[in-house]
Amino acid sequence: MLILAVESSCDETAVAVEEDGRRVLADKIASQADMHAVYGGVVPEIASRKHVEVISQLAEA
Repeated sequence: MLILAVESSCDETAVAVEEDGRRVLADKIASQADMHAVYGGVVPEIASRKHVEVISQLAEA
């Protein structure tokens, strides 16, 4: 069975495809750290919009 795993933190979005929950076939991570650095920390509204923007792109990659 293939599993699509999705994870997000305050400034990162990640997806992985796993086989039987034991072997990672692919994984991608999008970080927002550089974007938020100019503000001195994570800006929640910007972070949430970026998560929405990149999640589909990561899953398709």
